[in-house]
Amino acid sequence: METLILVSVLALLAETTYLVVKLPRQASKRQVKQIYVDTSVLIDGRIVAVAKSGFVGGVLIIPRSVIGELQFLADNADHEKRARARYGLDVVTELQNIPQVEVEILQDGSKAEEGVDERLLKLAKKNNAAVCTIDYNLNKVAVVEGIEVVNVNELAQSLRMAHLPGERMRLELVQKGQDTHQGVGFLDDGTMVVVEHASKLIGRAVEVEIIRSLQTAAGRMMFARLVEQREAQPTQKPAGKKPLPQQNGNKNQAHRQAGSQQGRSGSGNQPTRVNEKQHAMQQGKQKAERRPIPSKDRESMLLDLVDKQR
Repeated sequence: METLILVSVLALLAETTYLVVKLPRQASKRQVKQIYVDTSVLIDGRIVAVAKSGFVGGVLIIPRSVIGELQFLADNADHEKRARARYGLDVVTELQNIPQVEVEILQDGSKAEEGVDERLLKLAKKNNAAVCTIDYNLNKVAVVEGIEVVNVNELAQSLRMAHLPGERMRLELVQKGQDTHQGVGFLDDGTMVVVEHASKLIGRAVEVEIIRSLQTAAGRMMFARLVEQREAQPTQKPAGKKPLPQQNGNKNQAHRQAGSQQGRSGSGNQPTRVNEKQHAMQQGKQKAERRPIPSKDRESMLLDLVDKQR
């Protein structure tokens, strides 16, 4: 009897230990979110950076049919697709080597007769899981089917800079920067904006233009310059003679008037030529009168006058 009582107590303790230790682990494992990874995400490769940062938040499940599609593309596609498919296979290996990420290979067959996308949707809907993809059409179909979608493109869109270079904003400067000429302000989300040559304007709200943005491990940082100083700077024009438009118009008008006068004078060119001939004959007579008379001609002229007087 003692032996039976001891065996029963040990069996009860073993069953209690199993219930306390094993079942909570299974329950917690079932509660972990499952994410089925699409071929497009593996070819893209950005899932590695997301996984390393610790923002996956679930178990990455890669179906064997997805790996089979990558293998098919790596063997039979053109050169560009072969390179991308091989990179996708390397991404699978890299994900498996990340210690803080749990990756499982689901043995669903190396080839999906209905198509890899259709197989993913069926698996995700059956297991109440999510689909990780960047395929636009697969994303739309999953939303219609009521399946949760984890899209890397939407994540990148959410993390991009709110203000791009060239944009203007109103900013209040609150402190000096690292350099003596810099002024520093902060956006509503805490992003620090460093404004050049604005140390004298601390405590005032000024209009600035974003020059460049910087994303670091410590957070975002942007650099800007004052809009007022930029617009106040005079534009330097190269030295050179540049006729004014009014002067050019006056010159053109003078040329037109001269041309019209020449046209008018050309219409009566015959009287003008006659006047020119008469003027030339008069000038010839005046020149002849002014010429000095030779001595022999003078003597002949005196003799003629004496003869006429007789």
